[in-house]
Amino acid sequence: MRTRTPAPVPERGMSLVELLIALVVLAFGILAVGRLFPAGARSQVQDRLLIGANYYAQETLEQVTGRNWADPMLMDGRHPAGAVMDTLGNGHWLRFYQVTTMTGTLDNLKKVDVTVSYRGASQASRSVTATTYVRR
Repeated sequence: MRTRTPAPVPERGMSLVELLIALVVLAFGILAVGRLFPAGARSQVQDRLLIGANYYAQETLEQVTGRNWADPMLMDGRHPAGAVMDTLGNGHWLRFYQVTTMTGTLDNLKKVDVTVSYRGASQASRSVTATTYVRR
């Protein structure tokens, strides 16, 4: 009688090399996701600054809208005069506005451009400009 040798049983589980490859792939994935967090935080700060700039521009537009044509706030020129700017929010935002009387058939309108400049979140200086027209 012949004795049978049992068929080799396939190995079960993972080898150490397979485990190391899986750990390396997982580490690269975690590092990639970890780099997103600082970029997200920086973007959030930039958005807050932009929202603040828009708020301050809208605030000035609301102040000049509905004013009398001869009101000192609607005199032609830059307000505040010269190179001076309103400093807002602990110096994060600088604001000024320019009033221009339109000419020709639009001489019953004054154009008001409000510019708010800001800098922060490791970025270059940026500005937001909002425009409205005041009718006589």
